[in-house]
Amino acid sequence: MSRGWEAIRADVLRRIQAREWGPGAAIPTEEALCREFGCARATVGRALRDLAATGVLERRRKAGTRVALQPVRRATLEIPVIRQEVEGRGQTYAYRLLADVMEQPPLPVLLRLRLPAGVALRHLTCLHSAGGQPFVYEDRWLNPAVPGGQQPDFAAHGANEWLVANMPYDAGDIAFSAAGAGADDAAAFGIDPGTPLFIVERTTWTADTAITCVRLAYMPGYRLRMTL
Repeated sequence: MSRGWEAIRADVLRRIQAREWGPGAAIPTEEALCREFGCARATVGRALRDLAATGVLERRRKAGTRVALQPVRRATLEIPVIRQEVEGRGQTYAYRLLADVMEQPPLPVLLRLRLPAGVALRHLTCLHSAGGQPFVYEDRWLNPAVPGGQQPDFAAHGANEWLVANMPYDAGDIAFSAAGAGADDAAAFGIDPGTPLFIVERTTWTADTAITCVRLAYMPGYRLRMTL
């Protein structure tokens, strides 16, 4: 009887924990596991990828899959949808596009996106509100070359939610910091310049090119919660 990927994942993890496959040991090939579990290779592959993502397995091309010598628990961070975060707080969400122009980005943005000088990117600034009060000021640079040259209209709905739903990424980086409000932040929040803010800077890429980099400034007093 064919089994789902979650059941296969649980079975493989049970064998590892029982030391049927010890640290550093090679596990059976995907083809062998497919025959054993009576399922498609894609199903086995998804189970093994999930275990690799959590640090239990190590997968290398042409070298097969092995049990990690020193398994580690890795945190997985999903890109949040700001609207959902606001509504999850029991507040009414609102969005306002402030600017949407094509222009050449400053050098720090080009370096973050690993793009050559002279390219023009779509520069978006917008304000997300919660309960009628400013919540997040978003300053985003979007590569118009992806996805497939599409140019969505962000007048009514923000790029944050559209990208999460429509643009899968292969790699990315994220940085958290505290910084004093700049002129644009201060104007958006109606606060004094220099007021401490929580800042998130995130960049994502496909396998071929950069997608976007964004700076999110959160309202004073914002607290980030994560589940381990």
